Amino acid sequence: MTRDRRGRSAPPVRVSDPARRLADLLAPDTPLGSVQAVWPRVVGDAIAAVTTVISERDGVLEIGCESAVWADELSMMEPDIRAKLNQADGDLGVESIKFRTVQ
Repeated sequence: MTRDRRGRSAPPVRVSDPARRLADLLAPDTPLGSVQAVWPRVVGDAIAAVTTVISERDGVLEIGCESAVWADELSMMEPDIRAKLNQADGDLGVESIKFRTVQ
């Protein structure tokens, strides 16, 4: 344990900080990897907890949802989510988002 000159230990580090940095380093440098990296920040913790970024192909992003209710609700929010995604990390090139139920 590292101590300062007064014998105090270093301040605690949140486990999420190094884990997030490691995830950023390991994330593939692809449009899908870029979306996966910013998804929780763009949609928030509640939506991120019930969704999974599944795929990206030719600008179409596919998102798996925990239930049909979530898929329907997020489909109505698609224009706003798409705009936020494309602003979050430069232009990610997301042209549309398809939400579907996954089990």
